[in-house]
Amino acid sequence: MPTVYVTAPPDAADELARTLVEERLAACVNRVASDSVYRWDGEVHDESETILLAKTTAERYDELRDRIEALHPHDVPCIERFDESDVLPAYASWVDASTSEET
Repeated sequence: MPTVYVTAPPDAADELARTLVEERLAACVNRVASDSVYRWDGEVHDESETILLAKTTAERYDELRDRIEALHPHDVPCIERFDESDVLPAYASWVDASTSEET
């Protein structure tokens, strides 16, 4: 059950989060306001971003990543996968059920 770390401009983050959950690519997406300092195209930028933490399954990860890339406004979006080393079984079951196709 991976958690996927994504950063996005605040105006794009809400749509990304909602789309991932509506399309059952993520069971839940947490949104955290953040200020980031980074280098891009030889310049240092200091901007507001939103951190997205998407809970998904290993089976849905590739689709989730591809969907983020398709919707994300940046040329090179930050998408990092963190796999669990320990997870509450009931929580893992909820993520599985929430990302499964509707029956």
